Amino acid sequence: MWRITETSSDTLFCVAVIQQGRRPMNRVGYGAMQLAGPNVWGPPDDPEAARRVLRLAVEQGVTFFDTANAYGPRTVNRLIGEALRPLPDEVIVGNKVGAGRGPDGSWIITDHPDTVREQVHQALADLGTETSELTYLRLAGDTPGTHSDVPLEDALGVLVELRDQGLIRRIGLSGASPGMLARARRMTPIAAVQNRFNLLDRSGVQVLADCEAHGIMFVPYFPLASGRLASSDELAGPAERLGATPAQVALAWLLRRSPAMVVIPGTTNPAHLRANIAAAEVAANLTDAEVARLTGLVDESTAVIERPHQSTLDALRSAAESHR
Repeated sequence: MWRITETSSDTLFCVAVIQQGRRPMNRVGYGAMQLAGPNVWGPPDDPEAARRVLRLAVEQGVTFFDTANAYGPRTVNRLIGEALRPLPDEVIVGNKVGAGRGPDGSWIITDHPDTVREQVHQALADLGTETSELTYLRLAGDTPGTHSDVPLEDALGVLVELRDQGLIRRIGLSGASPGMLARARRMTPIAAVQNRFNLLDRSGVQVLADCEAHGIMFVPYFPLASGRLASSDELAGPAERLGATPAQVALAWLLRRSPAMVVIPGTTNPAHLRANIAAAEVAANLTDAEVARLTGLVDESTAVIERPHQSTLDALRSAAESHR
């Protein structure tokens, strides 16, 4: 277990295991994006089933939930609010602002300061809480072909202002390049970074290293490469030995790859939810040799944020095509 001895509340929030009053933070969280309708647009076919999955996650010990205004948009935040309100003391909801959806359902950066401020207030209303425990600012630093004309400092300054007003407790970044993280840290403590990282795509490795160096929680998105890791031959051996699934081994490797890591697999299936949570036990039983072999599948020394793995490009292309 990774623990940091500093007493800063921001730093303590960032460690992989954190006391939150009642119980430690579970390093296997829940990514809520899939709870929206097809293509993450509109409500799901069965909203009550979505709410049941959220409640089951809490019952199974999940203490960290990842969401965004853009999911639906606003659909998923409302489902979380309806299912979990009032939010249990031990539950942290990390919500992303600064991104939205175009009329055609496309994913866009919406980081104008006025929009960022409005999205924070919308999220508080949808989640049914007076204060956001963690609000991420979505940036364009790790997504090819995406950019913003708004200076990072202008958009981030809104979150700093809202934190000083008591509406946000901790600030995170999503899609940050190493340079963006450094600029943000000059303005404010950063509690968490959500960037792309998985067994195949290590393009976020420099940001991960920076997070480790500064006690920042690292939350990888696409932890299973949008399902593209399920057939990976490299995962088959450890999965067979442990009686686990390849997906569980892929999540377990992330937990072993870095103590700063908190994973957020998503599902609408209760059985898959339980299996994802069980990845923490799988991680404890992976051998050092298995972890080293999986880590060595990619030369991390050559990985840079501007060059995602082909599996990520395929996933991004598939998502874009689904909105045409």
